[in-house]
Amino acid sequence: MKTRRKFTPKFKAKVALEVLKERESVNEIAKKYELHPQQVGKWKKEFLGNAKAAFELVTSTKKDKKSIEEDKLYEIIGQQKVEIDFFKKKLIMKPQRKKNVR
Repeated sequence: MKTRRKFTPKFKAKVALEVLKERESVNEIAKKYELHPQQVGKWKKEFLGNAKAAFELVTSTKKDKKSIEEDKLYEIIGQQKVEIDFFKKKLIMKPQRKKNVR
């Protein structure tokens, strides 16, 4: 019994790009890489469906860096708020000592 082959995304993209170039037919490319033509067609369709993600990645990484910085700042602000509330509570709850006059 054959074991299932697993293909990397890099390999799938390579095959899909080769199909899109249309220098060879889908059947020829499938034969070249020992794949079923339907599998090659599926990878081509998946590649085209996710093509816009390649251009969104550039803008999303800039936004991601900014949002990560904002998240860190909000975390610091939250920690400081907790500390301030804690110290306020301790200061208010602290009983005042009376001085013993003798």
